[in-house]
Amino acid sequence: MDFTPERALVVTPHPDDAEMWAGGAIAKWVRAGAEVHYVLCTDGSKGSDNPELDSTELAAIRSREQLAAAEILGITNLVMLGRTDGELEDTADFRKDLVRQIRLVKPDVVLTAEPYRRNMQWHRDYRIAGQVALDAVFPYARDHLHFGDLFTNEGIEPHKTAAIMFWGSENPNTFVDIAGNFDTKVEAVLAHRTQTGYRTNDEVRAFIRAHAEAAAAAGNSSAEEDVSGLTLAEAFRRVTFRT
Repeated sequence: MDFTPERALVVTPHPDDAEMWAGGAIAKWVRAGAEVHYVLCTDGSKGSDNPELDSTELAAIRSREQLAAAEILGITNLVMLGRTDGELEDTADFRKDLVRQIRLVKPDVVLTAEPYRRNMQWHRDYRIAGQVALDAVFPYARDHLHFGDLFTNEGIEPHKTAAIMFWGSENPNTFVDIAGNFDTKVEAVLAHRTQTGYRTNDEVRAFIRAHAEAAAAAGNSSAEEDVSGLTLAEAFRRVTFRT
């Protein structure tokens, strides 16, 4: 699918998730002039098997890694919610945080993790982040009486988002050509050394390429979208809303 939103909001559960799953699309959109904003839900403080790191140290390192990756992709708008890694919950406070960002950014599209997977292992934070992002888009950010204090106290008006795109879906229907932005995606992923340092750069690149080639093959054979000739792609499940 060859489109560029005017504004996009990326809701990523942990540092490195958005780069790994959607870094090519994000780089492509930024390069084409889109305004892309990030919301990082957790602090990444549990994502390591290094016994020499405690949670506080790891969170600080991963924050720096996320900032570096965002700079590589051209992201200048990054909000860190700082929730504890592994402890995301579907709460009113979390929903309100995302509703606030949606109403402030006013995105055409929101990118986030697929909340509904039945046949593959999927981190709990992914499920929660995806579900809360979906609910924040529809109906909470749309309807002015939901979290009405955001308008009365903060002057933030409701917003109708046209679409949400889920990465990691078992049933993708949208495939973004990332051949021209593959190197940028790889560089952004490699910025997360706490997550990739156990592999060589070439191994990381080969791993990402294999996934991009698989997504391209799925896109080329998909009956859901008129695409062909993809060599490297990212796959999403796209859901649209009336605006």
